[in-house]
Amino acid sequence: CNITKYKSHLAQLELQHSTMMFLRIATILSVMAAADAFTVAVFGASGLTASECVYQAVQEGDNVVGLTRNPSNLVVPAGSGGAKAGEPFEAPTLTMIGGDVTKKSDVEKVFQAGKIDGVIVALGGKTKDVGETMLTDGTNNIIECMKENDVKRLAVVTSIGAGDSENQAPFFFKVLMWTAMKKIFTDKNNQEAAVASSGLDYCIVRPGGLTVEPPTGIVNVIDGEAGSITRADVAQFCLDAVRVDDFPYIGKAPCISSVGGTSWKKDRSGAARGEM
Repeated sequence: CNITKYKSHLAQLELQHSTMMFLRIATILSVMAAADAFTVAVFGASGLTASECVYQAVQEGDNVVGLTRNPSNLVVPAGSGGAKAGEPFEAPTLTMIGGDVTKKSDVEKVFQAGKIDGVIVALGGKTKDVGETMLTDGTNNIIECMKENDVKRLAVVTSIGAGDSENQAPFFFKVLMWTAMKKIFTDKNNQEAAVASSGLDYCIVRPGGLTVEPPTGIVNVIDGEAGSITRADVAQFCLDAVRVDDFPYIGKAPCISSVGGTSWKKDRSGAARGEM
């Protein structure tokens, strides 16, 4: 009877040891996978488009380092988040840093957090709150830090109508560009000029009218007047711009929407595959 109890106890110990070993190995593999994963830095990380970049990158297995004035403002985005939309978003592979992109010392913290493989800039805010040159000043700081840390790939979200795309904006939007939004478009144009002269492997992303609908999986590069596009689809385009080795729009400033044009798609939707 004692022998039976001893054998049973020994079997339990062996099972516990095996379980502990399995958990230890799983933890080690998880750490190794995280160390080997692509790491993307997202500036303006709690914004509507930037939060889509953060969320999708994490969901797809990337490490993410985000900079924003108020990290607590980051929530699961409406487009990709489904039923969890609006909930606070945290993840083991996500590092959020509070800071001001116009202060280089704050931008440097992002690159000190680990090896950065690609950078997405999706800054926003009202001019009266963030200043008339925030986009340009912040982007210049980011470019300097990228060069100092040998990071090459950069995607910057601006807008339809910026740079040489003025004629691709709908007329009512042009009126806003010439009046109420004149200061912010001056900043956007200067931001684009800084990126274009940076010497980095950049893509300036000019989306059409932005929505917070679920992703369609369809992103079209437009030569004519642009239509609408979800922020979730813009985010996927930006992630492709920094992750895909042979991304076709490096060194370019494509206008994108979900209507018309030449399609750039990693098709995940039935609509994108021509299904009804």
